[in-house]
Amino acid sequence: RWALLKLVTGSLRVGVSARLAWQAAADYGGVDVPDIQEVWHGQEPPYRDMLAWLDGKGERPQVEAYGRFRPVMLAHPIDEATEMPRLDSADFVAEWKWDGIRIQAVAEGDIRRLYSRTGEDISHAFPDLVEAMDFQGVIDGELIVLHDGQMGSFSDLQQRLNRKTVDAKRMNAYPAGIRAYDLLAEGEEDTRALPFYERRARMEAFIAAVHSSRIDISPLVEIESWDQLAELRASPPAGDARLAEGFMLKRRDSVYEAGRPKGPWFKWKRDPMLVDAVLMYAQRGHGKRSSFYSDFTFGVWTTDETGQRVLTPVGKAYFGFTDEELKQLDKFVRNNTTDRFGPVRAVTATTEFGLVLEVAFEGLQRSTRHKSGVAMRFPRINRIRWDKPAGEADKLSALEQILAAIEVG
Repeated sequence: RWALLKLVTGSLRVGVSARLAWQAAADYGGVDVPDIQEVWHGQEPPYRDMLAWLDGKGERPQVEAYGRFRPVMLAHPIDEATEMPRLDSADFVAEWKWDGIRIQAVAEGDIRRLYSRTGEDISHAFPDLVEAMDFQGVIDGELIVLHDGQMGSFSDLQQRLNRKTVDAKRMNAYPAGIRAYDLLAEGEEDTRALPFYERRARMEAFIAAVHSSRIDISPLVEIESWDQLAELRASPPAGDARLAEGFMLKRRDSVYEAGRPKGPWFKWKRDPMLVDAVLMYAQRGHGKRSSFYSDFTFGVWTTDETGQRVLTPVGKAYFGFTDEELKQLDKFVRNNTTDRFGPVRAVTATTEFGLVLEVAFEGLQRSTRHKSGVAMRFPRINRIRWDKPAGEADKLSALEQILAAIEVG
């Protein structure tokens, strides 16, 4: 059936992501993916110069292409207990870790492109933002919705994501913007080898000269001590900071190094929100998990129109547990199935009997697509509460209180 549909529609080609091609080339040549990313956009099919280099029969191709993607620098999660005591806070600056999508804005010559963190060209989905890129250089930053200098929520940004085209009404309602973190090139000068404090000073002047309502700069948060920063992280001030996920910590002298080097940059996310929910449905996994029920839908208690306590689904999670815990969860699903819907099984979930899952999540937003009226951001199973009665799991009102606190800021 699939083959016939391909023949009828004339769409025989199966797409391959740029990331997969980069990884294949890197594995073939025994080099790192950032090395491939640096030269990729300067090559033309069939990539003779690059393949000769990977075969050891030629020099590394020169990097000349305008509009090319630069491999991004990433941060390590910081271990508060072991790493923070060894780090001098005076060596670092902090920035809020904004809840958007990491992007790279490249404007060189007459070429203007927006890239995702993995190097996918997403320019077509944000024509309003590409039009605002009236500069010559490369900005590393966060893709956000920006209303008159105020950042929109991640749910606002989702109205613009994963769309092949976008109409004027949606662009006006959810204007895309860039919150700049770093300056990777100014004009034809590559600035990545400069220390962070120099790149930062140049970026501030650069963004000021661009003077666009679509592009602003991520403010620095001075660190008096780790304790002071911990208090700020736990209780951010009103305004855009309430939409941040935590802090980025950057050494003042760090160069911009592709990949995830250990030491220069750290991310210090807020502690996740937690809720106790009851397992309601389970679905078979994929790949090596295809023989296990590993995708779990969970719910919390509410009251129906007759006054009875019922569960309403609030999320789905498929990670956060060990392989041994997966076997235990799979066994529970098989032993307590009450109904089947194709690959999905419903399990016993009453006030008297059910499995409670402690679910961690990064954010909460209102949703018209879910019966509960709420949607979780990045839910995962934090703990399996074999000890807790299902009737003592949380109520929907608990999530509504969290949501109200988020909205108030």
